[in-house]
Amino acid sequence: MRKHFTLEYWIDDGWYVGRLKEVPGVFSQGESLQELEDNIQDAYHLMIEDENLLSVNAQTKEVGIEV
Repeated sequence: MRKHFTLEYWIDDGWYVGRLKEVPGVFSQGESLQELEDNIQDAYHLMIEDENLLSVNAQTKEVGIEV
């Protein structure tokens, strides 16, 4: 399956730096836009692997938060 996300990126000291807007915490960088795209995919996959490992013994509870 292929999912589509929004890559928000900017140039900082000659490096392309970016994040996936729909997935908080997935950031990366690259010397080119293509390298950034490759690295952001790797970062996404690593995050998914970590979440899968953490959720094996995880429990959940609904909580209310005043907004």
